[in-house]
Amino acid sequence: MPAVAGPLTVTVYNRQGETVGTVEIDPAEFGGKINRQLLHEVVVMHLANQRAGTHSTLRRGEVAGSTKKLFRQKGTGNARVGTRRTNKRKGGGTAKGPKPRDYEYHLPKKAVRAATRMALLSKFQDQEAVVVEDLNLEDAKTKKMVQVLKNLKLSGLSCLVGTAGRDDKVYRAARNIPGVKIAPTADFNAYTVLKQKRLLLTRAALEELRKGPPTKEK
Repeated sequence: MPAVAGPLTVTVYNRQGETVGTVEIDPAEFGGKINRQLLHEVVVMHLANQRAGTHSTLRRGEVAGSTKKLFRQKGTGNARVGTRRTNKRKGGGTAKGPKPRDYEYHLPKKAVRAATRMALLSKFQDQEAVVVEDLNLEDAKTKKMVQVLKNLKLSGLSCLVGTAGRDDKVYRAARNIPGVKIAPTADFNAYTVLKQKRLLLTRAALEELRKGPPTKEK
């Protein structure tokens, strides 16, 4: 788990896709290292916590049918048999099938927060993060947000749009765009960051992330 060499330089664009500057990111602000094993464990935890756990199969005691043996055990010359409910027969119960259960579990909060920082650092390191000066849309029009994504060469890619706080205009403008997810930085977690191919941050959102790890655990 070698340390990430830095600083990392990220280009800042405006909504028209023009370069307006750069920002230097110190890897130490995001943990300095990327632990792939920890990222894997945290992502698996988030996926497990999303499972409904409502799967259910019928056991032999729950299917319809008589509990009487199909024929007597001795004297027929055939192998002995059980009831028609047995899992060996069509229409019988399922042996050891799944039943409703709760898959939820939680890793230590410090580990979850560290994984979120590592996920962000991996985006910066792999040049999969884009910083835009602002997303101050005049109105919540989807076509305007689509144009911004085209200008930033993010059109057609799965993208996580991060804002410093909840921005209703940006949310309403981007919520119907396929592959685009919008969230304030306080709601970031390792799974949501890694799931999307690209990360689009406003400059204000980046500054919020540099101050410290998100405090919410999803």
